[in-house]
Order: sequence, then structure tokens, then C-alpha cells
Amino acid sequence: MNIKAETRAMKEVSPLLAAAPAEKRNLALEYIRTALQEHREEIFEANRKDLAAAEENQIPAPVKKRLRFDEGKLADVTAELTSLISLPDPVGKTTLAQQLDEGLNLYRVTCPIGVIGVIFEARPDAMVQISSLCLKSGNCAVLKGGKETLHTNRVLFRLIREAAVSAGLPEKCLLQAEQHNEIDELLECKDSVDLLIPRGSNAFVQYIMSHTDIPVLGHADGVCHIYADKDCDIEKAIPIIVDAKTQYTAACNAVETLLVHRDIARKLLPPLKTALEAASVKIRGDRETASLIGAEPIGEDESWHREYLDLILAVKLVGDEDEAIAHINRYGSHHTDCILTENAAAAEKFMTLVDSAGVYQNCSTRFADGFRYGFGAEVGISTSKIHARGPVGLDGLLSYKYRLFGSGQIVGDYASGRKKFLFKDLM
Repeated sequence: MNIKAETRAMKEVSPLLAAAPAEKRNLALEYIRTALQEHREEIFEANRKDLAAAEENQIPAPVKKRLRFDEGKLADVTAELTSLISLPDPVGKTTLAQQLDEGLNLYRVTCPIGVIGVIFEARPDAMVQISSLCLKSGNCAVLKGGKETLHTNRVLFRLIREAAVSAGLPEKCLLQAEQHNEIDELLECKDSVDLLIPRGSNAFVQYIMSHTDIPVLGHADGVCHIYADKDCDIEKAIPIIVDAKTQYTAACNAVETLLVHRDIARKLLPPLKTALEAASVKIRGDRETASLIGAEPIGEDESWHREYLDLILAVKLVGDEDEAIAHINRYGSHHTDCILTENAAAAEKFMTLVDSAGVYQNCSTRFADGFRYGFGAEVGISTSKIHARGPVGLDGLLSYKYRLFGSGQIVGDYASGRKKFLFKDLM
């Protein structure tokens, strides 16, 4: 496949998709939902092939969990599609209306970005989530999933594309790339691709960012922290920490490091260790933690900037909240970090000073998710401060344009002082 030629063709039809009415885009999502349900056995059979290959290639268990697409995953993606259909149309929303002068009105209106390339991990449900979000927001999409889900993604993409076209959307609105070399070709499509969203390992995302001139939105890794403050409720804290580590261990929003105030370490750590061991979690700790609960010591030369993506939790004792915040800002990935405390002032300080896309109080970091935020799933998570931050849902896939309606006005009149601007808010 010639990626450059295909993306050029996609770029040409992108205005048609952007102009497609909300009813037609929602109809496409309804058709996708129906197609997935009607072809479930075909999808499951393809997924069994991918799982068998993963077993043969000795893929780690947390990664294999990502690969599985069963009745549970089908129920999840169809629920997400239903939620997405019910959301208001994000395209064509007026976010600013101003009368510059009599008969000269300015409007800022949301519009699709255009052509988005998404390179994502081996997770077949991501194929459904990403393509549906792009269609809902009026964006064409180039989709490249992990090779480990080749068979499942191939079936899913065919069903999704056929459903979209059946609903009246342009034939070139979606494109699937399957070959690894096509990633490098995609990186060269500056003239036809408006945005790249990579999802995967730190090394992979860094590679994408350094080998393209196309704007890139994403996060390199997910080193998420929980800080157990001296005023935390220990009974409340333990299930939160266990959930953040074990609910989906391989997710980028799973907690990797726990910081514990020294004043509560002897009360919190022993029962926490029992709960974590019951969930098969191994604790690695600094010298103090290791001596207190017998955890595997973390070497002095080891970096705390480590994403395990496994049933391993790093634990460090700190003297106060300031030390915890400094540690998070230094070693974290600016993804999602949480404070466990009943002290409102401590929570406010933490949320103000921790420089992350998501800052939480007394809840699991696993809530950092587009679907759980009510966004209709997510196309990715961004730790950038430009354009979009945190779970990227529909709003993150939009730009805007300014519409100015005049009645014969010329700039010379205002430059000379013959006329003056009103700048009257119309909203």
C-alpha cells in the first residue's frame, strides 16, 4: 500500500466528512455497533488466532490480557458506542460570538482537525474506540494497531469501515496500516496528515516524536504516583492503592510508585503489604521500607522514573507533603497522581503544585480514562500542555475556525479613526 497516495486521497475527502451532518455520523456509529454484535463469532475466532500466537511467542500475561477480545470486551465497546452516540455533536459549536461593529460579527466555531494518524498498542478494543471517536468528531483516521492483534484488528476494521460507508460517509474516511514499515511512511506525510497520536512504550513514542514534522499528541509513559499523607484514612487508602495497582496492571494509569508519610508508615504498610501480597503484588522499597516490611530493596543507583506495567509497586517514605510533591514532579511522567488525605488544605496544595494532567484526592488513578470521564472513551492520553491534556476525547480531536460576517466594512476606516470597534459580546 502507498501510504502517501492514500493519505493524500483521504485529505481531499476530509472536508466532506467534516461537513457530514451529525445524524449521518451517529448513524455510522449505530451501524458499527450492530455489525460488531452480528459478527461476534467472526471477531472471536480471529482473536483466538492472535491469542494462540501470543501463547506461542510467550507474550507476558499482562500484555495477553490486553489482546483478549471476548464477550466482556464486546459489551464494553458496544456500551461505549451507545454512550458516544448520545453525546452532543461536538462539531460546529460556537465558543465565541462578538460584534466588532454594527453589521460586523465574529464567531469562533469548532471544527474537525482533518486527518489523524493513530498508532496504538496491541489492544483490539482500541480499534473500535479510536475509529468511532474520529468519526463522531468528523475526522478521517489512519489506524495502525499492534502486530499482536493482526487478525482481530483486520476483522474489526473491515466491519467498521463497511458500516461507516453504508451510513453515507466517504469511502476514504478510514484507512488501516498493517505493516511496520508503513509507520515510517506515515511519519513522512506532513502535507496530508494533520496530527499523530502514538500510544505505546516510552521508547516508541519518543521515536515517533523525533522522526516526524507532523504535530504529535500523546504521552511517553505512565509513571503514576499515590501519596499517602499523614492525615489519610488508612481503611480507605488500602483498597484504593490495591485497585490502582491491580485493576488493570498493564494500563498507563496504573500506579507505579507509592509515597508514604513517615508518621503513618508503621500503621499503613503492614496491612497494605498483606493486601498487596493477596493480590500477587511484589513490593520494592527504599531502605526504610525494606527494613520496615521486608520489601525487596531498590538500589541507590536505580531511578525512580520506572514504569513497571507489572504486579510490582515501588514504595518510598517521605518526610512531608513538599517532599512528595517534589518527588512526583521530578520522577513522574505528568500523567495522573493522587493524594490520600482527609485534609482539604493538603489536597488543594497537592492539586495545585503537582504538574500532571490528572490530580486526584482519595480515589484510584485508574479513573484517568475517557469513558470514565464521560467522553465516550478516548483516542489517547496526553501529557502535553498544548491543545489537549489528559484523556483525549471528542474535544481533543477538534480545532476551531473564525467566521466573520460583514456588510461592506474595510480596515482603512478603523485604521484612520473614522470608525471605532464595539467589541460587544453576543453570547
